[in-house]
Amino acid sequence: MIGVGASIGVGVFVLLGQAAAMAGPSVILGLILSGVVNLLSILSFCELGAALPEVGGEHIYVRRAFGGLLGFITGWFEWMSEMFYAVLMAMGAAIMISSTVYPYLPLIAGNIHLLAAFLVFVFALVNMRGTKETGRTAVLLATLLLITLAVYVVSGWISGFRSDALDPFMPYGPLATMKATVFLFVVYLGAEDIVIAQGEVQEPGKNIPRAIILNTIVLILVYTIIAYTTIGLVPYEELGAAPMPLALAAQRTFLGQAGWLLIAFAGTVAALSSLNTAIMAQSRAIYSMSWEGYMPRFLAKVHGQFKTPYTAVLFASFFTLILTLLGALEFAAYASSFGFLIGYFLTNLALIRLRTKEPYLERPFKVPLYPFSPITGIITIIALIFFIDPIVLVLGAELALLALLVYYISMMGYERIRIAATGISMGAGVLSIFGSFLFHTGTLQFALPFIPPWLLSYGLSIFGVFLFFLGTLNFARIH
Repeated sequence: MIGVGASIGVGVFVLLGQAAAMAGPSVILGLILSGVVNLLSILSFCELGAALPEVGGEHIYVRRAFGGLLGFITGWFEWMSEMFYAVLMAMGAAIMISSTVYPYLPLIAGNIHLLAAFLVFVFALVNMRGTKETGRTAVLLATLLLITLAVYVVSGWISGFRSDALDPFMPYGPLATMKATVFLFVVYLGAEDIVIAQGEVQEPGKNIPRAIILNTIVLILVYTIIAYTTIGLVPYEELGAAPMPLALAAQRTFLGQAGWLLIAFAGTVAALSSLNTAIMAQSRAIYSMSWEGYMPRFLAKVHGQFKTPYTAVLFASFFTLILTLLGALEFAAYASSFGFLIGYFLTNLALIRLRTKEPYLERPFKVPLYPFSPITGIITIIALIFFIDPIVLVLGAELALLALLVYYISMMGYERIRIAATGISMGAGVLSIFGSFLFHTGTLQFALPFIPPWLLSYGLSIFGVFLFFLGTLNFARIH
């Protein structure tokens, strides 16, 4: 239920319409194919989760296969993707709540960012209470979501479908269907959240593979039924132009306007369920990296009563709150998607690497159709890159550079950081003094508004002497 709750976010409520406009009724087939391809890729998590049941998920697998640097980068993107995904879900839930209660509570509905931040705060408290509380909340929300979607499906079937709903089934050809298959791959992301907390799962050798496979099968069934119902109620051309295609379809049933409220409720529950899981997942990623020494040790503290990594939960929730208040929705969507893709890609590589590096590792579950399954997963991720905005790649490169900076700073140690800061300070001081000399002699011509050249020259000299003095002082303290 944690996997189902993490996967059925607000994405399917929006993306189904765009995919239907892309492929027509064959979007139903696209969802099935996307689920099967995802299952082939997610089988890597089944094998590695059962063999290496430690808190941290894909970060643990990649570190074991390729060493600390790639392991840390995987954990970094694991944290980033879950953090930005939590921001998306908090904002999505707040927007849906706002649109529903605005006529009755305009003051609350008019402060979407504050409402989203409040939701983050509430689920941070839930996660601090313990994994059982997180799991119970996930079960409750996922159950509510599935019941609500079942009401939508039943109401659609009772109201009756259009006689020509599936004719023609593939109006734009098989290539359009394949494009929709790749486009909808993102709605299956979420099963990896099961393995992030795998160190807290009983009998992981059995339960992790079972949970992941069952989760994917349930998602394929749910998405296929939803797509079939939605296409049956509304022409695919109309769905492509609708901001909330499921809500439009629900209004075409006998429920009328109540159908719109039903989908708004379902979308809110889906977003809250994903938010709950995302906060849990990012805190476990931080805890795992801190325990291994890649992040400050205080983030690995466990609460004496609740037995949860409460400092990691607070740390993760703090940054989620900041981003939620800033409302960086587009940025969060890009960062989250890229982080999930990196995790999938490296986990499949780690499976192949560990099969050769540690052939005698105890594996309670083995990926069937090896190496076809992980190779298919790798090819899928590469294919997805061609369908995402180029800004995602730029953002991903920036996050990777930031991860490298944090990694090497953490590996340097306190004394080495002080030595590096000393060198930087003394070098910057000498450079400033030299720049002042060039200004003073006229060799370098540069003007700033409202600042005379002589003031700029003397200012650089004073600043340079100050930096060099600080560097010298720090050097004397080191030695």
